[in-house]
Amino acid sequence: MNILVSNDDGILAPGIALLADACRTVGSVTVVAPDREQSGTSHSLTLHRPLRPTHRPDGAYQVDGTPTDCVVLALGALMKERPDFVFSGVNHGPNMGEDVLYSGTVSVAMEAVTLGVPGIAISFAGRHPETMLTFRDLLAQLVKRITEVAEFPKDVLLNINLPKIPAPEVKGIRVTTLGSRFFSESLTRMKDPWGREVFWIGGGAVTWTGDRDSDQQAVADGYISITPLHMDLTNYAFLETVRSWSLEG
Repeated sequence: MNILVSNDDGILAPGIALLADACRTVGSVTVVAPDREQSGTSHSLTLHRPLRPTHRPDGAYQVDGTPTDCVVLALGALMKERPDFVFSGVNHGPNMGEDVLYSGTVSVAMEAVTLGVPGIAISFAGRHPETMLTFRDLLAQLVKRITEVAEFPKDVLLNINLPKIPAPEVKGIRVTTLGSRFFSESLTRMKDPWGREVFWIGGGAVTWTGDRDSDQQAVADGYISITPLHMDLTNYAFLETVRSWSLEG
């Protein structure tokens, strides 16, 4: 079995080494990842300059581009054989609710599905690498179970979030829906050293909503959350309503 591992935290992030190690328990692993932090780049592609993948002494490839670039290069040029699965992560920080629309980690899995390969994104809801590293054996078990699935839907990816507790304290696994989060005061007005006004996006307070079946609630309760995401964003239940607006012509 051939597995591609990538991320958005960069080739040197502890999470990608952890995930690659877990994936090696079931198959041959190729690591292709950005050469630097690429969080929040979503599904962006580098279109206005060439990309230069570098083959590292450890066998991995680092790319001066986005997470999506890494998948495109891996499948189109760097891997001798097409991967059976693409795993992304382990991201340093959660990717739940609307985060999936901004996340480079999730976009790796999305691009894999777009190219016809099952994609799985994995994130750790905490901020302490030493805690994340306790998940090695649990991740290996999870990877084994996922890769043994007989039929993986061609238009679906899995978004997995690990709770911010040591692996031995995890209560189990829940299959979940996306929750919803709201950022308040996430835009900070500042001045640069020359007195010019600048703005910094990020930070602020986060408010989560969602029922017991949501990813956020499962992780808060100490469970691993697995959310199947559908690539088709069409709201089929609303199609006839929009058609009734007589916009077609």
